[in-house]
Order: sequence, then structure tokens, then C-alpha cells
Amino acid sequence: MNCFSGSIFASCLIVCASCGAPASETDSDPTSSDYAVHYTITPHPADGSVDIEMQVKQSRRQLRELRFDIDRKQLSNLVAEGLLEQHESSISWQPDERGGHLSWRVKPNHQRGTGGFDALLDENWGIFRAADIIPRASTRTLRGATGKTTMSFNLPPGWSAVTEYSSINSRIEVNNATRRFAQPTGWIAIGDLGVRRETIAGVQIAIAAPQGETVRRMDMLALLNWTLPELTNILSPPPSRLTIVSAGDPMWRGGLSAPRSIYIHADRPLISENATSTLVHEAVHVVFGIRAANGYDWIAEGLAEYYSLELLHRGGAITARRYRRALEDQADWAKNAKGLCGGDSSGPTTALAVMMFRKLDIEIQKSSNGTFDLDNVIEQLSGHDGKVNLADLQKIAESLLERPSDTLHIDHLPGCEGFASNAGD
Repeated sequence: MNCFSGSIFASCLIVCASCGAPASETDSDPTSSDYAVHYTITPHPADGSVDIEMQVKQSRRQLRELRFDIDRKQLSNLVAEGLLEQHESSISWQPDERGGHLSWRVKPNHQRGTGGFDALLDENWGIFRAADIIPRASTRTLRGATGKTTMSFNLPPGWSAVTEYSSINSRIEVNNATRRFAQPTGWIAIGDLGVRRETIAGVQIAIAAPQGETVRRMDMLALLNWTLPELTNILSPPPSRLTIVSAGDPMWRGGLSAPRSIYIHADRPLISENATSTLVHEAVHVVFGIRAANGYDWIAEGLAEYYSLELLHRGGAITARRYRRALEDQADWAKNAKGLCGGDSSGPTTALAVMMFRKLDIEIQKSSNGTFDLDNVIEQLSGHDGKVNLADLQKIAESLLERPSDTLHIDHLPGCEGFASNAGD
């Protein structure tokens, strides 16, 4: 599952940066347009809570207002310097001219319907996403103002923290070239951690898990040695970092991706009996960065599952015979799918999408005499500005085929016949 959902905040927050928010001022001075934001993160393992202090430093009110569209009951101990307004479904903060502090307390623990936790802080360790403790915010700024964001951890003795960012310094730089106001993202692991680090295909890998958990860090590195070079060959340049966090029960028994980071349960097989891999599947999500529009989850999930098989085959982790057998298994599973378009992509739906992408790959290769293949579709989808829908996929395929794709004809996509028009695509 592409996992930017499921956090305590993600379902109810507006994700926006100041570059997309209207500015109330028309004047700007490039020499003094920056403001600084620093987050101090202090966990309290005894009661499973986290204190966040957000400190803003500025010279002339470059940051005018922060707005969190969130039920205020999800945060406690709210304290602010400046003007703080609390409503039922939102919180807005206007820092003073020179900045100030905003602090709150939150409990990140989140239990899924199946019983496991996809965010947890207990007495021994914690694994959660940055968005589970720092709500996404929209901003109002001086025109052209840019935030410089850092964060640090105030941890119990013997604890350390691993994030998607470089942690060489105690003040961790939070960079996002696409945002004027960068907020911390990705998976975070804290506690008495065991960490393995390696550089594979130009990507700095960090695999972190609490000490004592039966996490196969070296096996993960071996699997990435087989597959990551093939994955980064499809898209260039590759991400600079990939952080993997892991633990056993009571964490959720699956895998979830976030920006430049992955969570995977310690008991998940690295390669399943059907030759699929949760780890590679989530790595594909991270590297491709393809986000699906509402109702088209099968596009992102189908590509991730198809390429998890493809990369295992290309990298030599599975034989050609095993690869063919895995596709046959996907075809059998796909028979249970009710359709493609609509809600979240279930196992059978994803299998049906895998077979559709396999057919599209073959169609493109045959039509172009081997000049193009599905990798070329990925190159364009990954550079897509926004969330991908069926029309986007059809347009890219047509540009490679120089005609509409037979595979992507609406008659060959069960469940999508009336969905595109109803969804306004």
C-alpha cells in the first residue's frame, strides 16, 4: 500500500506550502526574505506522548500565519507566543514580528482496523511518521519569503533517532526543493536502535530497528543490492537517501512507504512464496513517487507490484522460470477482482492491474520494435505534476505508440467504464 495515508493527521490536513498560498504583502526584499523554523521533538515514553516546540525566527514578519486544519482535540497543551485562534476544525497561529514559539503535545499511537499499529510509542521505542506528530500546515507569508527548517530530538538516555534526513549534526536540516516552507516528512524511529548503513547505486541506505527485534537488516541490504541498481536505472537521478524502519508486534504486519523512507514489519518475508516482495514494492513507491488520483489507486499499486517482480527478475534474485510462474499466479489471483477503478486497490485488484501493465509493456515493445517499453511510461509518470489518473496514463502510452493503446481501451478495463466521466476526468 502506498502509505502516505493512515497517520493521525493525514486524513484531515491540507498539505500546502507557502509557494502555493496567497501572500498578503506585495513588497519583498530578497536580502531578508528568509525565516527560520526549528522543531524540537521530545518523546515521553511513559505515557506515549510527544511534545513539539516550533520556534520561528524572522526579521520582519516574513511568516504571517500558519493554519492547521485539524480537530483541536487531537492536540493538547497548546501554548503560543503571538496570536493563537482555535476553532472546532482548525488552528491558526500568527507569530510576532520577530517570531516566537508554538508548542503542543500529541499521542502518535494509531491502530489499524486489523489490530496492528502503524504508529506507536511505548516505553522502549517508537516508530511513526513525522506527520503523526507535526500536523501539515498552510502558510501566509511575505511575498517570496522562504523558510529554512531544522529539527532536533530531546531523547531519553541511550536513545537515538533515525529519520529520512542526514543526522550527522544534532540540528537536522529539513529540505524540500518543491516547497518554500518545508515540514519534516517520512518515517521516524527512536529508541535504543540498531542501524546498518550502506550505499547502493548511489543511494545512502539506513536500516533501523529497536535492539532485540528480529529484523534481518543484512538480508534487506542483500535484496537491495540485487534490485536497487535496476530500479535506479529506470529513473535518474535516484533519491539520495532511503531509510527503512522495522519492528515486530504490535506493529502492523505489512509495509508502508513515505517520502524517502519505508516501514516494514519484522516478520514480513523479504521474498514471498509467490515471488513478490513487500520491501521492493515499497521501494518502487518511494523511487517512482507516483501518486494516484482518487479512484485510480490501481495505477500506483499495480505498477509497484509489477515492478517488484520485474526488478527481482532483472537483478537475478529470481529465475526466468520463477518470474513466469509468478505472473501466472497473479493472473489466477486477478480472476477474483471485481474491477479496477473505484476504491483502494485490493490484492486481486492489484493482481489484475499487474496483468494489465504486463500487456501494456508487451504492446509498447512490439509497436516500437523494442525502442520503448513500460520503463518509458514510468519516466513520464514520475515527472507528472500532480496525481495520476487513467487519462494521463492513456496519453503517455499514446505518445509512445503513436496511436491509442488497445490495452488501455476502456472496454478492457473492468470497472472503469463509467468511472472516468463520473469522476470528471
